[in-house]
Amino acid sequence: MSSTIRTVLFDLDGTLADTAPDMAFALNKVREEQGMPALPFSAIRPVVSHGASVMVQLGLEITPEDARFAPQRQRFLDIYREHLTQETRLFPGMDEVLRAIEERGMNWGVVTNKPAWLTNPLMEQMGLTQRAACIVSGDTTPERKPHPAPMLHACHQAGSHVWQCLYVGDAQRDIEAGKRAGMKTLAALFGYIGAADEPQLWDADAMIQHPLEILDWLSG
Repeated sequence: MSSTIRTVLFDLDGTLADTAPDMAFALNKVREEQGMPALPFSAIRPVVSHGASVMVQLGLEITPEDARFAPQRQRFLDIYREHLTQETRLFPGMDEVLRAIEERGMNWGVVTNKPAWLTNPLMEQMGLTQRAACIVSGDTTPERKPHPAPMLHACHQAGSHVWQCLYVGDAQRDIEAGKRAGMKTLAALFGYIGAADEPQLWDADAMIQHPLEILDWLSG
């Protein structure tokens, strides 16, 4: 670790916050409305970081070309919006990480592909908005991760150079975006890693099993 790190940036779903329970609730609610049985949480959790479209493909067994796809995707998002923080919480240890970052005189922020109309109320309801140096959503910049543009925008808002930033994420596109922007990266193995994912091949600077390992890495 370089002692020059000033800003720690996080992916939202599966890295900063455990949003899977509420997203699974919304998906199974759509299935219920379609007369389908609920999917087990274990089947839903690994795909949460891949976004609404992938979740709807999994949950309703339809493709984006299906005429039902767009309205059912919107229905899923509408239900989710109504239950953003029903069960969503920071991952265990993450609050301690954020407090330690703040106490060290550093700052932190979020870079997510989640649209702002979901990201902003979620951050607000979790009491994190005022603490974050930046909140970059999937529609904040013209491009989304794995493009580096959102990462560069976050650095600018946080008042740091890219070489002063660390990005923590649980998906390959997170690590790719961070690396393309010139940041240090950590792969969050406690996040929504699927059986087909191969984080050891993402070329992150390190892989972590628990949020508190972020502090170990920063101090190393």
